[in-house]
Order: sequence, then structure tokens, then C-alpha cells
Amino acid sequence: MRFVDDLYALYKDQLTGDEEDAVIIVSGVLQELSRAELLQLVGELDRDELFQMVGRYMVDRLREKMHREGVGGSGSFPEYDGEVH
Repeated sequence: MRFVDDLYALYKDQLTGDEEDAVIIVSGVLQELSRAELLQLVGELDRDELFQMVGRYMVDRLREKMHREGVGGSGSFPEYDGEVH
């Protein structure tokens, strides 16, 4: 996604490699975007990028729901990589 490439180029000298860096940057940027701007970004995704984004979101929401309702054993899930297995 070009937007992510642009964000990386803008902040790469300030990144420490910690995942928290990415969370802070993305959270800050997303808060500044309007709904229309967010939809424009989504509209620019190719099918695979859109699949990965929606897939990760759905897996995350399902994990949260299962955790809240106590479904499953250890609550440990393999990391979702956006691919259909």
C-alpha cells in the first residue's frame, strides 16, 4: 500500500523497531483522517490487500468475542497471516 510506504519513508529515521512505534504512528494518522479519506485509502487497495485487511480484522474480532465468552481452551491462536489455509 502506497500510503504505508509513504508513512514509513516519513518516520523511518524515528522508528526503533518496536511494534509500539507502528501502533502510535498509525493511531495518530488514522485519528486525523475523515471517513471519506479512510474509504479512499481502502478503495486504493488491490484485492489481496483488501482480503488481508478484512481478514485480519474479522479474525481479531472473532478472537475477542471468543475470549469474552470463554470459548476455547487456552485462548491461544496461531497468528493470522492473511492467507486462506
